[in-house]
Amino acid sequence: MAKEIMKNQGLVFPNKPSSTATNALFYGCTDIGFAPYGEYWRQVRKICVLELLNAKRVHSFKNVREEEVDTVIQKISSSCSSMEEGEVVINLSKVLLTLTNNIVSRCAIGAKYESAHENKSGELSREISRLLGAFSFGDYFPSLGWMDVVIGLSSKLKKVSQELDAFFNQVIDEHLLGQVRDVNKLDLTDILLLSQKDNPNITRNNIKAIILDMLAGGTDTTATIMEWAMAELIKNPKVMQIAQDEVRRVVGNKHKLEEEDIKQMDYLICIVKESLRLHSPVPLVPRESSKSTQIAGYDIPLHTKVYINVWAIHRDAKLWDDPELFLPERFMNNSIDFEGQEFEFIPFGSGRRGCPGILFGITVVEYILANLLYYFNWELPAGDKREDLDMTEAFGLTVNKKIPLNVVPEIYTIASA
Repeated sequence: MAKEIMKNQGLVFPNKPSSTATNALFYGCTDIGFAPYGEYWRQVRKICVLELLNAKRVHSFKNVREEEVDTVIQKISSSCSSMEEGEVVINLSKVLLTLTNNIVSRCAIGAKYESAHENKSGELSREISRLLGAFSFGDYFPSLGWMDVVIGLSSKLKKVSQELDAFFNQVIDEHLLGQVRDVNKLDLTDILLLSQKDNPNITRNNIKAIILDMLAGGTDTTATIMEWAMAELIKNPKVMQIAQDEVRRVVGNKHKLEEEDIKQMDYLICIVKESLRLHSPVPLVPRESSKSTQIAGYDIPLHTKVYINVWAIHRDAKLWDDPELFLPERFMNNSIDFEGQEFEFIPFGSGRRGCPGILFGITVVEYILANLLYYFNWELPAGDKREDLDMTEAFGLTVNKKIPLNVVPEIYTIASA
Protein backbone atom coordinates (compact mmCIF):
# COMPACT_ATOMS: atom_id res chain seq x y z
CA MET A 1 0.00 0.00 0.00
CA ALA A 2 2.91 2.35 0.69
CA LYS A 3 4.25 1.60 -2.80
CA GLU A 4 0.81 2.19 -4.29
CA ILE A 5 0.47 5.58 -2.59
CA MET A 6 4.00 6.94 -3.05
CA LYS A 7 4.92 5.40 -6.41
CA ASN A 8 2.13 3.86 -8.49
CA GLN A 9 -0.39 6.57 -7.59
CA GLY A 10 2.17 9.25 -6.76
CA LEU A 11 0.31 11.87 -8.80
CA VAL A 12 -2.92 11.06 -6.97
CA PHE A 13 -1.15 11.65 -3.62
CA PRO A 14 1.26 14.46 -4.55
CA ASN A 15 0.93 16.57 -1.41
CA LYS A 16 1.81 16.47 2.24
CA PRO A 17 -1.28 17.72 4.11
CA SER A 18 -0.92 21.21 5.54
CA SER A 19 -1.81 21.98 9.14
CA THR A 20 -2.21 24.85 11.56
CA ALA A 21 1.45 24.47 12.54
CA THR A 22 2.90 24.19 9.02
CA ASN A 23 0.97 27.23 7.84
CA ALA A 24 2.11 29.27 10.83
CA LEU A 25 5.77 28.27 10.76
CA PHE A 26 6.46 27.82 7.04
CA TYR A 27 4.92 31.05 5.73
CA GLY A 28 1.72 29.51 4.43
CA CYS A 29 3.48 26.26 3.40
CA THR A 30 5.82 27.83 0.85
CA ASP A 31 8.78 25.65 1.82
CA ILE A 32 9.81 22.45 0.01
CA GLY A 33 8.33 19.97 2.44
CA PHE A 34 4.75 21.25 2.58
CA ALA A 35 4.28 23.39 -0.55
CA PRO A 36 1.40 22.10 -2.72
CA TYR A 37 2.46 20.08 -5.74
CA GLY A 38 2.64 22.37 -8.77
CA GLU A 39 4.87 24.78 -10.61
CA TYR A 40 6.14 26.62 -7.50
CA TRP A 41 7.02 23.36 -5.73
CA ARG A 42 8.83 22.03 -8.80
CA GLN A 43 10.75 25.29 -9.07
CA VAL A 44 12.02 25.39 -5.47
CA ARG A 45 12.71 21.66 -5.35
CA LYS A 46 14.80 21.97 -8.52
CA ILE A 47 16.84 24.73 -6.89
CA CYS A 48 17.37 22.63 -3.77
CA VAL A 49 18.26 19.41 -5.60
CA LEU A 50 20.48 20.97 -8.24
CA GLU A 51 22.03 23.84 -6.25
CA LEU A 52 21.70 23.26 -2.51
CA LEU A 53 21.91 19.52 -1.86
CA ASN A 54 23.86 18.02 -4.76
CA ALA A 55 27.01 15.95 -4.16
CA LYS A 56 29.37 18.79 -5.09
CA ARG A 57 27.68 21.22 -2.68
CA VAL A 58 27.59 18.67 0.14
CA HIS A 59 31.32 18.04 -0.40
CA SER A 60 31.97 21.79 -0.31
CA PHE A 61 30.83 21.82 3.33
CA LYS A 62 33.47 19.25 4.30
CA ASN A 63 35.57 21.79 6.22
CA VAL A 64 32.52 22.82 8.25
CA ARG A 65 31.87 19.23 9.29
CA GLU A 66 35.54 18.65 10.15
CA GLU A 67 35.89 21.85 12.18
CA GLU A 68 32.74 21.29 14.22
CA VAL A 69 33.46 17.62 14.90
CA ASP A 70 37.07 18.40 15.86
CA THR A 71 35.80 21.01 18.33
CA VAL A 72 33.48 18.52 20.01
CA ILE A 73 36.14 15.79 20.14
CA GLN A 74 38.53 18.24 21.81
CA LYS A 75 35.89 19.32 24.35
CA ILE A 76 35.09 15.74 25.31
CA SER A 77 38.81 14.90 25.52
CA SER A 78 39.44 17.93 27.74
CA SER A 79 36.60 16.87 30.02
CA CYS A 80 38.10 13.41 30.34
CA SER A 81 41.60 14.76 31.00
CA SER A 82 40.42 17.23 33.65
CA MET A 83 38.89 14.49 35.79
CA GLU A 84 41.75 13.27 37.99
CA GLU A 85 39.46 11.01 39.96
CA GLY A 86 36.03 9.63 39.21
CA GLU A 87 34.18 9.54 35.92
CA VAL A 88 32.94 12.32 33.65
CA VAL A 89 29.32 11.93 32.57
CA ILE A 90 28.15 13.80 29.49
CA ASN A 91 24.68 14.26 28.06
CA LEU A 92 25.42 12.83 24.62
CA SER A 93 21.91 13.64 23.36
CA LYS A 94 22.55 17.34 23.96
CA VAL A 95 26.07 17.16 22.51
CA LEU A 96 24.76 15.59 19.29
CA LEU A 97 21.89 18.06 18.97
CA THR A 98 24.23 21.04 19.44
CA LEU A 99 26.86 19.63 17.08
CA THR A 100 24.33 18.90 14.34
CA ASN A 101 22.73 22.31 14.79
CA ASN A 102 26.11 24.03 14.42
CA ILE A 103 26.94 22.11 11.23
CA VAL A 104 23.52 22.67 9.64
CA SER A 105 23.29 26.33 10.59
CA ARG A 106 26.79 27.12 9.29
CA CYS A 107 25.90 25.45 5.98
CA ALA A 108 22.48 27.11 5.80
CA ILE A 109 23.10 30.63 7.10
CA GLY A 110 26.88 30.90 7.36
CA ALA A 111 27.01 31.10 11.16
CA LYS A 112 26.40 28.93 14.19
CA TYR A 113 22.87 29.43 15.40
CA GLU A 114 24.08 29.43 19.01
CA SER A 115 26.28 32.47 18.35
CA ALA A 116 23.88 34.18 15.95
CA HIS A 117 20.88 33.94 18.24
CA GLU A 118 20.20 34.00 21.95
CA ASN A 119 18.25 30.73 22.07
CA LYS A 120 19.87 27.54 23.29
CA SER A 121 21.55 25.81 20.40
CA GLY A 122 19.43 23.14 18.74
CA GLU A 123 16.51 23.52 21.12
CA LEU A 124 14.47 25.64 18.71
CA SER A 125 14.71 22.92 16.05
CA ARG A 126 13.42 20.35 18.52
CA GLU A 127 10.64 22.74 19.62
CA ILE A 128 9.60 23.15 15.98
CA SER A 129 9.43 19.37 15.61
CA ARG A 130 7.28 19.14 18.74
CA LEU A 131 4.93 21.82 17.44
CA LEU A 132 4.64 20.15 14.03
CA GLY A 133 3.73 16.89 15.75
CA ALA A 134 1.37 18.47 18.28
CA PHE A 135 -2.36 17.76 18.08
CA SER A 136 -4.44 20.65 16.73
CA PHE A 137 -8.21 20.62 17.23
CA GLY A 138 -8.62 22.93 14.23
CA ASP A 139 -6.93 20.44 11.89
CA TYR A 140 -9.38 17.64 12.62
CA PHE A 141 -12.46 19.44 13.98
CA PRO A 142 -12.59 22.92 12.38
CA SER A 143 -15.52 23.99 14.56
CA LEU A 144 -13.33 23.36 17.62
CA GLY A 145 -10.41 25.44 16.37
CA TRP A 146 -10.90 27.77 19.32
CA MET A 147 -9.60 24.95 21.54
CA ASP A 148 -6.12 25.52 20.09
CA VAL A 149 -6.20 28.89 21.86
CA VAL A 150 -7.32 27.31 25.12
CA ILE A 151 -4.57 24.66 25.16
CA GLY A 152 -1.93 27.26 24.29
CA LEU A 153 -0.98 25.90 20.85
CA SER A 154 -1.90 29.11 19.03
CA SER A 155 0.19 31.31 21.33
CA LYS A 156 3.19 28.95 21.07
CA LEU A 157 3.00 28.96 17.28
CA LYS A 158 2.70 32.74 17.18
CA LYS A 159 5.66 33.23 19.53
CA VAL A 160 7.96 30.83 17.67
CA SER A 161 6.96 32.10 14.21
CA GLN A 162 7.60 35.73 15.21
CA GLU A 163 10.95 34.79 16.70
CA LEU A 164 11.93 32.90 13.55
CA ASP A 165 10.77 35.70 11.26
CA ALA A 166 12.84 38.32 13.05
CA PHE A 167 15.89 36.07 12.99
CA PHE A 168 15.57 35.18 9.30
CA ASN A 169 15.11 38.81 8.33
CA GLN A 170 18.34 39.58 10.17
CA VAL A 171 20.14 36.73 8.39
CA ILE A 172 18.95 37.80 4.94
CA ASP A 173 19.79 41.47 5.54
CA GLU A 174 23.31 40.53 6.65
CA HIS A 175 23.78 38.42 3.52
CA LEU A 176 22.52 41.20 1.25
CA LEU A 177 24.85 43.73 2.88
CA GLY A 178 27.84 41.38 2.93
CA GLN A 179 30.72 41.40 0.53
CA VAL A 180 30.82 39.26 -2.60
CA ARG A 181 31.94 35.79 -1.55
CA ASP A 182 33.87 32.98 -3.17
CA VAL A 183 31.40 31.01 -5.29
CA ASN A 184 32.81 27.80 -3.82
CA LYS A 185 32.13 28.96 -0.26
CA LEU A 186 28.53 30.07 -0.53
CA ASP A 187 26.06 28.98 2.14
CA LEU A 188 22.50 27.96 1.32
CA THR A 189 21.12 31.45 1.98
CA ASP A 190 23.58 32.93 -0.54
CA ILE A 191 22.44 30.40 -3.14
CA LEU A 192 18.74 31.09 -2.54
CA LEU A 193 19.29 34.85 -2.86
CA LEU A 194 21.26 34.37 -6.08
CA SER A 195 18.49 32.14 -7.44
CA GLN A 196 16.08 35.09 -7.26
CA LYS A 197 17.75 36.56 -10.34
CA ASP A 198 16.45 33.67 -12.45
CA ASN A 199 13.31 33.13 -10.37
CA PRO A 200 11.94 36.60 -9.51
CA ASN A 201 8.66 35.13 -8.24
CA ILE A 202 10.49 33.64 -5.24
CA THR A 203 9.91 36.10 -2.41
CA ARG A 204 11.78 36.85 0.79
CA ASN A 205 9.19 34.86 2.75
CA ASN A 206 9.70 31.90 0.40
CA ILE A 207 13.44 32.03 1.10
CA LYS A 208 12.79 32.16 4.85
CA ALA A 209 10.51 29.13 4.60
CA ILE A 210 13.16 27.13 2.72
CA ILE A 211 15.90 28.12 5.18
CA LEU A 212 13.68 26.88 8.01
CA ASP A 213 13.25 23.61 6.10
CA MET A 214 17.01 23.16 6.12
CA LEU A 215 17.50 24.15 9.77
CA ALA A 216 14.57 22.24 11.26
CA GLY A 217 14.61 19.27 8.91
CA GLY A 218 18.38 18.86 8.95
CA THR A 219 19.02 19.27 12.66
CA ASP A 220 16.52 17.28 14.73
CA THR A 221 16.23 14.26 12.42
CA THR A 222 20.00 13.95 12.00
CA ALA A 223 20.69 14.26 15.72
CA THR A 224 17.93 11.75 16.47
CA ILE A 225 19.47 9.11 14.17
CA MET A 226 22.84 9.41 15.93
CA GLU A 227 21.27 9.46 19.39
CA TRP A 228 19.54 6.13 18.76
CA ALA A 229 22.58 4.63 17.05
CA MET A 230 24.81 5.39 20.05
CA ALA A 231 22.15 4.15 22.47
CA GLU A 232 21.90 0.85 20.59
CA LEU A 233 25.69 0.48 20.44
CA ILE A 234 26.04 1.05 24.19
CA LYS A 235 23.24 -1.43 24.81
CA ASN A 236 24.95 -3.94 22.49
CA PRO A 237 28.68 -3.88 23.41
CA LYS A 238 29.65 -6.67 21.00
CA VAL A 239 28.27 -4.65 18.10
CA MET A 240 30.11 -1.56 19.31
CA GLN A 241 33.37 -3.49 19.55
CA ILE A 242 33.06 -4.75 15.97
CA ALA A 243 32.35 -1.18 14.80
CA GLN A 244 35.28 0.31 16.74
CA ASP A 245 37.66 -2.39 15.49
CA GLU A 246 36.64 -1.59 11.92
CA VAL A 247 36.93 2.19 12.29
CA ARG A 248 40.31 1.97 14.03
CA ARG A 249 41.64 -0.54 11.52
CA VAL A 250 40.68 1.70 8.59
CA VAL A 251 42.17 4.83 10.20
CA GLY A 252 45.30 2.95 11.25
CA ASN A 253 48.05 5.17 12.60
CA LYS A 254 46.95 8.35 10.88
CA HIS A 255 45.59 9.91 14.11
CA LYS A 256 43.03 11.67 11.93
CA LEU A 257 39.87 10.21 10.47
CA GLU A 258 39.09 11.43 6.95
CA GLU A 259 35.65 11.47 5.35
CA GLU A 260 37.00 9.32 2.53
CA ASP A 261 37.72 6.58 5.08
CA ILE A 262 33.98 6.03 5.58
CA LYS A 263 33.74 4.24 2.23
CA GLN A 264 35.80 1.40 3.71
CA MET A 265 33.64 1.11 6.85
CA ASP A 266 31.01 -1.36 5.69
CA TYR A 267 29.87 -2.32 9.18
CA LEU A 268 29.44 1.32 10.24
CA ILE A 269 27.21 1.89 7.22
CA CYS A 270 25.18 -1.17 8.26
CA ILE A 271 24.81 0.33 11.76
CA VAL A 272 23.39 3.54 10.28
CA LYS A 273 20.92 1.56 8.17
CA GLU A 274 19.84 -0.59 11.10
CA SER A 275 19.39 2.52 13.26
CA LEU A 276 17.20 4.02 10.53
CA ARG A 277 15.17 0.81 10.36
CA LEU A 278 14.59 0.38 14.08
CA HIS A 279 14.37 4.08 14.92
CA SER A 280 13.20 5.89 11.81
CA PRO A 281 13.24 9.58 12.83
CA VAL A 282 9.93 10.25 11.03
CA PRO A 283 7.60 7.35 11.93
CA LEU A 284 4.53 8.50 9.99
CA VAL A 285 4.71 9.80 6.41
CA PRO A 286 1.58 11.79 5.53
CA ARG A 287 0.03 12.26 2.09
CA GLU A 288 -3.22 13.76 0.81
CA SER A 289 -5.30 12.63 -2.15
CA SER A 290 -5.87 15.10 -5.00
CA LYS A 291 -8.81 13.11 -6.37
CA SER A 292 -10.93 10.09 -5.53
CA THR A 293 -9.21 6.75 -6.00
CA GLN A 294 -9.07 3.15 -4.86
CA ILE A 295 -6.31 1.37 -2.93
CA ALA A 296 -6.47 -2.34 -2.15
CA GLY A 297 -10.23 -2.26 -2.65
CA TYR A 298 -10.78 0.74 -0.37
CA ASP A 299 -12.44 3.90 -1.69
CA ILE A 300 -10.31 6.96 -0.90
CA PRO A 301 -12.25 10.24 -1.34
CA LEU A 302 -10.78 13.54 -2.51
CA HIS A 303 -8.64 15.40 0.10
CA THR A 304 -8.25 12.34 2.31
CA LYS A 305 -5.23 12.33 4.60
CA VAL A 306 -3.36 9.02 4.60
CA TYR A 307 -0.50 8.09 6.92
CA ILE A 308 2.13 5.57 5.91
CA ASN A 309 3.30 3.86 9.09
CA VAL A 310 7.04 3.59 8.48
CA TRP A 311 7.61 2.52 12.09
CA ALA A 312 5.34 -0.52 11.62
CA ILE A 313 6.72 -1.44 8.18
CA HIS A 314 10.27 -1.42 9.55
CA ARG A 315 9.23 -3.76 12.40
CA ASP A 316 7.03 -6.12 10.39
CA ALA A 317 7.98 -9.74 11.11
CA LYS A 318 6.82 -10.69 7.60
CA LEU A 319 9.54 -8.46 6.15
CA TRP A 320 12.34 -8.67 8.73
CA ASP A 321 13.79 -11.51 10.79
CA ASP A 322 13.80 -10.70 14.52
CA PRO A 323 12.53 -7.18 13.75
CA GLU A 324 12.79 -5.90 17.35
CA LEU A 325 16.50 -6.75 17.61
CA PHE A 326 19.33 -4.40 16.65
CA LEU A 327 21.22 -6.48 14.07
CA PRO A 328 23.40 -4.44 11.68
CA GLU A 329 24.52 -7.72 10.07
CA ARG A 330 21.17 -7.96 8.32
CA PHE A 331 22.41 -5.29 5.90
CA MET A 332 25.75 -6.95 5.14
CA ASN A 333 25.94 -8.12 1.52
CA ASN A 334 22.49 -6.60 1.12
CA SER A 335 21.94 -4.10 -1.68
CA ILE A 336 18.94 -2.45 -0.01
CA ASP A 337 19.47 1.27 0.59
CA PHE A 338 17.50 4.23 1.93
CA GLU A 339 16.72 5.90 -1.42
CA GLY A 340 13.07 4.83 -1.23
CA GLN A 341 13.04 2.30 -4.06
CA GLU A 342 12.45 -0.73 -1.81
CA PHE A 343 9.34 -0.14 0.24
CA GLU A 344 10.21 -2.39 3.15
CA PHE A 345 12.84 0.24 4.04
CA ILE A 346 11.74 3.86 3.59
CA PRO A 347 13.26 5.97 6.41
CA PHE A 348 13.33 9.07 4.17
CA GLY A 349 10.04 8.47 2.41
CA SER A 350 9.82 7.85 -1.32
CA GLY A 351 8.60 9.28 -4.57
CA ARG A 352 8.24 12.95 -5.45
CA ARG A 353 7.93 14.01 -1.82
CA GLY A 354 10.83 11.95 -0.54
CA CYS A 355 13.45 13.81 1.50
CA PRO A 356 15.84 15.71 -0.82
CA GLY A 357 18.50 16.03 1.87
CA ILE A 358 19.43 12.34 2.22
CA LEU A 359 23.04 12.77 1.07
CA PHE A 360 23.65 15.75 3.35
CA GLY A 361 22.16 14.03 6.40
CA ILE A 362 23.81 10.65 5.93
CA THR A 363 27.21 12.26 5.32
CA VAL A 364 26.94 14.09 8.65
CA VAL A 365 25.70 11.00 10.53
CA GLU A 366 28.41 8.64 9.27
CA TYR A 367 31.24 11.10 9.86
CA ILE A 368 30.20 11.99 13.41
CA LEU A 369 29.57 8.37 14.45
CA ALA A 370 32.90 7.26 13.01
CA ASN A 371 34.73 9.93 15.02
CA LEU A 372 32.92 9.12 18.26
CA LEU A 373 33.76 5.44 17.84
CA TYR A 374 37.38 6.11 16.90
CA TYR A 375 38.40 8.56 19.61
CA PHE A 376 36.51 7.16 22.62
CA ASN A 377 35.33 4.04 24.35
CA TRP A 378 31.83 4.48 25.78
CA GLU A 379 30.23 3.22 28.98
CA LEU A 380 27.18 3.99 31.06
CA PRO A 381 27.60 5.83 34.40
CA ALA A 382 28.60 3.65 37.35
CA GLY A 383 25.70 1.59 38.61
CA ASP A 384 23.74 1.75 35.36
CA LYS A 385 23.26 -1.55 33.55
CA ARG A 386 23.22 -1.81 29.77
CA GLU A 387 20.16 -4.05 29.82
CA ASP A 388 18.28 -1.41 31.82
CA LEU A 389 19.07 1.47 29.46
CA ASP A 390 15.78 3.33 28.95
CA MET A 391 14.85 3.20 25.24
CA THR A 392 11.46 4.90 25.62
CA GLU A 393 10.49 6.98 22.58
CA ALA A 394 9.22 10.56 22.76
CA PHE A 395 6.69 10.91 19.97
CA GLY A 396 6.37 14.05 17.89
CA LEU A 397 7.13 14.79 14.26
CA THR A 398 10.41 13.00 15.01
CA VAL A 399 10.91 10.18 17.52
CA ASN A 400 13.86 10.97 19.76
CA LYS A 401 14.79 9.33 23.07
CA LYS A 402 12.49 10.42 25.87
CA ILE A 403 15.31 10.12 28.41
CA PRO A 404 18.58 11.80 27.31
CA LEU A 405 21.56 9.51 26.76
CA ASN A 406 24.03 10.12 29.58
CA VAL A 407 27.33 8.31 29.02
CA VAL A 408 30.92 8.10 30.19
CA PRO A 409 33.65 8.56 27.52
CA GLU A 410 37.15 7.15 27.88
CA ILE A 411 39.90 8.44 25.59
CA TYR A 412 41.25 5.84 23.19
CA THR A 413 44.93 6.00 22.31
CA ILE A 414 46.94 4.00 19.80
CA ALA A 415 49.25 2.89 22.60
CA SER A 416 46.37 1.26 24.48
CA ALA A 417 45.29 -0.81 21.46
